[in-house]
Amino acid sequence: MEKIVLYPGTFDPITNGHLDLIERSARLFDKVVVAVADSKGKDPLFDFATRVKLIQKVVKDMDNVEVCGFKGLLVNLAKEKNAIALLRGLRAVSDFEYEFQLANMNRHLAPELESLFLTPSEQYSFISSTLVREVASLGGDVSEFVPSVVQQELEIRFPGK
Repeated sequence: MEKIVLYPGTFDPITNGHLDLIERSARLFDKVVVAVADSKGKDPLFDFATRVKLIQKVVKDMDNVEVCGFKGLLVNLAKEKNAIALLRGLRAVSDFEYEFQLANMNRHLAPELESLFLTPSEQYSFISSTLVREVASLGGDVSEFVPSVVQQELEIRFPGK
């Protein structure tokens, strides 16, 4: 049986921290499904299709990584993709409480689905999509924090900064 992990998020935008978790989980699982949430409630900078497209470009050379967009319950997508686990990143202790609540809700909805947590490599532990968007909007250099295709898109969104 193929071991598939689902890595959900809004990825607005995908950062090198996210990419670090994708690369590391791709070594642990037969397949990684990066599941981009259509989270209109969060008022994302990048629209749904753009976020999916950016991640597809970033992971194009990773044979065992698939990218898909989704709406609705994550556990339903996990079942559809035959995932055995959900991957979540923990940057700081402050992330834990929210992630713990999500893990317990997902366990209640789909007891067969495990939640796994990885911490990003040290050099990415402080990076968040929110911080990247803020720094970029103020004209800061985000090249160390995001893949080059994402940096290019941020420069389009925030010209002349």
